[in-house]
Amino acid sequence: MVGMSSSTPSSRSSDARPDSPALDPAVASRLKLDADGLVAAIVQQHDTGEVLMLGWMDQEALHRSLTSGRVTFWSRSRQEYWRKGDTSGHRQYVRSISLDCDGDALLVRVEQLGAACHTGTRTCFDGRDLGAVVGSGLFSTGDPQPE
Repeated sequence: MVGMSSSTPSSRSSDARPDSPALDPAVASRLKLDADGLVAAIVQQHDTGEVLMLGWMDQEALHRSLTSGRVTFWSRSRQEYWRKGDTSGHRQYVRSISLDCDGDALLVRVEQLGAACHTGTRTCFDGRDLGAVVGSGLFSTGDPQPE
């Protein structure tokens, strides 16, 4: 973005908790961060399975989320940490956090209070369907059958 400086996790000192311990090295070693030091965090309502949003976390945001009971993200546009709901009141309470098989995505299961999207909709995907062709079954004629 214009006017925004790029920063990496090691240069993110604003808003850091100096007295907090770092992310568990056993967890950190399993993460595959992108070039900006971030990992995608898919947020899902814990009891319905509804996908609410996608956010980004670095190691500090993940540490805060794992240890505080509230979800914290790294804002790529504002270049700062933000805890979901602190300004809107639409809080996300952590129920579980899982790392995918490749280590490059997190599944954050939450109790969502209020809208998850900054636009005010329940999810960031409400009303945004792209009109994909829907498949008609497990196997169509001509599809290879599993062995």
